[in-house]
Amino acid sequence: MGRPLRRENQLPDAVHADRRSASWRIAMTRDAAVNSPMRLLILCTGNSCRSQMAAAFVQRLRPQWEVHSAGTFPADGVHPLAIKVMRETGLDLSAARPRAVEELLDQTFDYVITVCDYAQETCPQFTGQVKQRLHMGFDDPAGAFGTDAAVLAVFRRVRVEIWKAFERFVAEVGDLGEAAEQSV
Repeated sequence: MGRPLRRENQLPDAVHADRRSASWRIAMTRDAAVNSPMRLLILCTGNSCRSQMAAAFVQRLRPQWEVHSAGTFPADGVHPLAIKVMRETGLDLSAARPRAVEELLDQTFDYVITVCDYAQETCPQFTGQVKQRLHMGFDDPAGAFGTDAAVLAVFRRVRVEIWKAFERFVAEVGDLGEAAEQSV
């Protein structure tokens, strides 16, 4: 589990009696859910569209979670149409900046989620602990071409797909955390 959740002298006396008991494992799971926010890294290639959208949605759904986004080859800035379509949902990406995944390699994450196939293939090895790796592939709206209206439609479609996928993910992961808390 990486770093200890509590020092041994802080554990309740009943836990010292049998450190391998089911109640001890449940208590430690509960402590992890209560004392440590869920840590996510959402990763794509440029960190200019998909991962930025996904991170903003997760942060809206679970403000107590620590959510990061990064790219394997970060772009110079967040795509203007990503900013535009997210503003339509009430989320402002105008201050967001693409970030290199190398800045985060030594950190611990509960989930590293790739949102494009290339990032999944080129995802570096983390020196910090990664509990779960997931892949949710979405089309790259920055690669769309056609009229302005057609390109904007692609950004909106991908935004909706990201919202639905991450809303489902957050609900499932959140339910697991709440179940651990309620079982204590």
